[in-house]
Amino acid sequence: MPNLSLPYPDDLLITSGKSPQELESELLFLLAVKLFELRKLSLGKAANFCKMNKLQFMYELGRLQIPVINLDDDQIADELRDD
Repeated sequence: MPNLSLPYPDDLLITSGKSPQELESELLFLLAVKLFELRKLSLGKAANFCKMNKLQFMYELGRLQIPVINLDDDQIADELRDD
């Protein structure tokens, strides 16, 4: 699997008040969230990407007030159509 190295300034580490490992985990999570929002990763793949299980990832999405169900208007209409 390819690996991404992302440099970040010491200021970010200092202002976050987190250890390097905690900050890197948070940044990985935030990237997974954004990829999920953009529909680049499914819920399960986004959770796996940031090394969480689905339930934990769903909980964290809820904490950030990000919908777990990520359907566009056409998909919602298809779901609501009475066939």
